[in-house]
Amino acid sequence: MPPDRPAHRRCKRFPCVPRPAVLACSNLLFVVLALVLAWTKGAAAIVGGAASAEPSVAQHVALIVGSRGTSCTGVVIARNLVLTAAHCALPGADYKIVEFDSAHHPTLRDVSHVLVHPQFDLNILLNHRATADVALLKTPAPLPVAFVPAPLAVQQKPVAVGDRLLVVGYGVGVRGDGKTGGTVRSADLVATGQPGTLQIRLVDSATNGARAGLSACTGDSGAPVFESSDGPLAVVGIVSWSTGPALTDGCGGLTGVTPLVRYRDWIVDAAKKLGAPLP
Repeated sequence: MPPDRPAHRRCKRFPCVPRPAVLACSNLLFVVLALVLAWTKGAAAIVGGAASAEPSVAQHVALIVGSRGTSCTGVVIARNLVLTAAHCALPGADYKIVEFDSAHHPTLRDVSHVLVHPQFDLNILLNHRATADVALLKTPAPLPVAFVPAPLAVQQKPVAVGDRLLVVGYGVGVRGDGKTGGTVRSADLVATGQPGTLQIRLVDSATNGARAGLSACTGDSGAPVFESSDGPLAVVGIVSWSTGPALTDGCGGLTGVTPLVRYRDWIVDAAKKLGAPLP
C-alpha cells in the first residue's frame, strides 16, 4: 500500500500497514474550509482531549489553508512571516493565513511568497526518513496585532529522552473528521527513542504510545514545538508526521518533529532575503 498522500493531494484513504502519517491532508477547498471552521468554535484539536492553548501561546500560531484542500499549522516568527512544514507549501497551489476574530469568524490573509528549504525531499519524507521539512510563507502586509512573533530557540544542548516539549496546533481532534479542527490546542509531550538533530519523536507520558493518547493529527503539520521550560517560549521544531498507538497508522501515538537546529541559519538568512528579518 502507498503511504498517506502528501499535502498537495486530497486524502481519500490511509494505508493498512503501520506507517507514520504526513499530516497536512484535508478534503475541503480552502475557502470552504475557512467557512466551516467558523462553525466549529468548540472543536478539539490535537487528538486525545488536549486543552485549549493559553492565549499567550495561541497568539504565536496560525492556521494555513491551501487551494488544493490542504490544512496546516504554522508559527509566526516575524510580523509578516510564518514558519511551517515544507510539505504544507508544495508548488501548484495558493495559500492563505486564516485570521479569526473574537467570534471565531475567519478572514483569509494573502500569502505573497513561499520559500521551501532547498534540501527538502518529499519522497524521503514519505519513506519516513528525515528531511528538511521547513518552509516560510510571507504575507504582503504585516499580520494583525493578534498574531505575535515567537523567537527561534538558540539551543545550547540537544533534546534528550524525557525532555518535555509543547506542541500547539489547529489540527483535528478526531482523525478523519474535519469539523473537529479549527481551534488551537496544545499538548505537553516528552521526547522518546533516540532524539537527534535530524528528527525528534514525542509521546504522551501518560500512555507512552502503547494506547491512544495526546498527539498531533491531521492539520497539525507545521505546528510549532516549543521548549516548555521556565521562561519565554522558543521554537525548537516543527511537526512533520504522526502514528497511531503502537506504531499503527493514524494519530494518538508518536508525534514526529523536524528540529530546527540544522535549519536555523537558513531560516534567518531566508527571512532577510524575503525582506522580513527576524526580531
